[in-house]
Amino acid sequence: MSTAPAVAAGAMGVPHHRLHEDVQALTTGTLFVALGVVMFGHAGLLTGGTAGIAFLIHYATGLSFSLAFFAVNLPFYVFAWRRMGLAFTLKTFAAVGLLSLFTWVLPQGLAFGYLSPALAAVLGGLLCGAGMLIVFRHGASLGGLNIVVLYLQDRLGWRAGKVQMVMDGLIVLGALWVTDWQRVALSVLGAVVLNLALAINHRPGRYMAM
Repeated sequence: MSTAPAVAAGAMGVPHHRLHEDVQALTTGTLFVALGVVMFGHAGLLTGGTAGIAFLIHYATGLSFSLAFFAVNLPFYVFAWRRMGLAFTLKTFAAVGLLSLFTWVLPQGLAFGYLSPALAAVLGGLLCGAGMLIVFRHGASLGGLNIVVLYLQDRLGWRAGKVQMVMDGLIVLGALWVTDWQRVALSVLGAVVLNLALAINHRPGRYMAM
């Protein structure tokens, strides 16, 4: 999930939220994203970021997305702590844990009789985008790669958005080894929808909470 530009924008202003507001927002936001991820998984699609890596592991090995996503994010918390601080890191750890839990729980209570892959790409992308906006606005993130690209931007001067785009492109191309090109193309569509939702609704000067 491409999140670097949104996180960078979020650092512009920090409205105060109470604990119960953060809990409600992280729960709601990760539940939205989890539903989008379940739709992607049902249709055999994937996305960018650490969620995309987790999908690749899931499709290639059969390991559950939930476990793969939680494990893939573990090495990135050091970067999060150094780049964004302890509060952001703890909230991100909680958000990743909730998303892992919800992507495991939802399929046990929700089943699709039929879901068009194209519809899954669009609706899944919108749900993920909306959920990520909620999470961002309460000072958290849902993936590790965006923290790394911000770190590289600070240390090496590499543009975060361009580096994130390259990484996401490589992840989606990697899907050609585990699925067909039609699903890769629809995965790109889903990523575009997701990133448009973030780009349009999460800009400097608008409501932000990081």
